[in-house]
Parts: sequence; structure tokens; C-alpha cells
Amino acid sequence: MKKRKILEEGMNLFWLFILGSVIGYVYEMIVVLFQKGHFESRQGLIYGPFTPVYGIGILIYYATLKIVKTRNKPKVFLITMLLGGVTEYLCSLVQQKAFGTISWDYSYLKFNLAGRTSLLHCTYWGIAGVLYVTFVEPKIEQWKIAMPRKSMKIVTSFVLVGMILDINISCMAAYRQSERVRNIAPQSDLDLFLDEHYPNEVMDEIFANKKLAY
Repeated sequence: MKKRKILEEGMNLFWLFILGSVIGYVYEMIVVLFQKGHFESRQGLIYGPFTPVYGIGILIYYATLKIVKTRNKPKVFLITMLLGGVTEYLCSLVQQKAFGTISWDYSYLKFNLAGRTSLLHCTYWGIAGVLYVTFVEPKIEQWKIAMPRKSMKIVTSFVLVGMILDINISCMAAYRQSERVRNIAPQSDLDLFLDEHYPNEVMDEIFANKKLAY
């Protein structure tokens, strides 16, 4: 019984991550459309409409609010405002350290922290937290009850494998691009494969908002 509950909770967390990643992608696309007047890729992985920083954010909301157990809107706003800002800062820092790039820079805004997050964007995270407890969280238990166990395990397994492959190839291709920028020649068949299938022009088109950090 305990193993079953752990498995079901893991499935629930995985689909929350997918939901947050897709919502984040749609949100980013809409923001860019209003800012620039045209659509521009805002996906965080090579394949699929996923922006993982938002998926990570919704998981942190879920875990923290289960512990805190408050649904007071001002408190939720302040908690998720802080959590979102920390998440955004750390994701930017990890991206820069791992791949030598950044996907956002808020240095032009007042009250920013190293350009990785800002008071304005922390406010957005707080609003998102309030929307989460208002609209998403009440549905989670309903999703668990309505979820057909056997078929969902199969679907989740296939999607999970696809997501793992997507994350891995995205990370490898991004790292290899950082090596090409530093004029590092391919060292293996994998490097040659990445150079052939994910050259700079392909990566720059997929990750249109990415910039070199060095």
C-alpha cells in the first residue's frame, strides 16, 4: 500500500511538472507576442512546448504549500513570491554555470538581483501562486480520484521516458554548443552527432532568447 501511494504521488508530481512547463511556455509566448508583435520560440527543451523553470516552480508551490498549510491569499502571495524569485535566480545561475548562457536578463529593471530575478518578476510569481491555490490545487485531488490507474501508469511511463530523453539531448546539445563557441573540436562520435543534428543555427532558432554569458 505504501509503495502504491509513493508511485501515485510520483505520477502526480510528474504531471504537475508537465502542466507547469506547458503553462509557462504558453505564458511566455503570449508575453513575447505582446512585446514584439510576433511569435518567438520560448521553449526550454529541444522537443515540445515545455519551459521547465515553470514546471519546477509549480512543484515547489505544491511541496511548500502542503507543508505550510495556509491558504490565506496574502500569505500565499508572499511565500510564492519569495519561492519563485529564488527558483528563477537558481535556474539562471545553473544555466550559466553549466552552459555559459542565460535565457533572461532583468538588469534593465529596478530592484533586480544580478539580472537573474527582479521585484517585478517576483510579484508575477506571487500572483501565479495565488492563482495556483485558487484554481489548480483544488483540482489535484479530483485528478487523483478520476485518474484511471492502469492506463495512466502506461501513459506516464511513455511520457516520462520521452521527457528524460528530451532533457538529456537538450542538455548535451546545449553543452556542445558552448564548446563550439569556445572553438573546442569534437572529441567523440557523440560530439559529431550533436554538431550534425543540432548546429548553432538550429539551437539559436529553438532557444531564440538565449544569450552568451561570457
